[in-house]
Amino acid sequence: MAKFAEAEARRFHNTFVCRICKSKMKAPNMKVMQGKVSCRKCGSNKLRTVKKK
Repeated sequence: MAKFAEAEARRFHNTFVCRICKSKMKAPNMKVMQGKVSCRKCGSNKLRTVKKK
C-alpha cells in the first residue's frame, strides 16, 4: 500500500490513545505533555501516541 504524507499526518498527527480504555482522541501535543488532556471515556490522563505499523 502506498503511503501518502497527507494521509499519515491525518492519521497520526496530534492523535493519542488512552492506555486504560484504548480510545483515540486528537489533542495538541503540548496540552498532553502538561497533563491538561484527559480521556473522554474513562477520565484517565495516561495517554500514548498511535503506533505506526
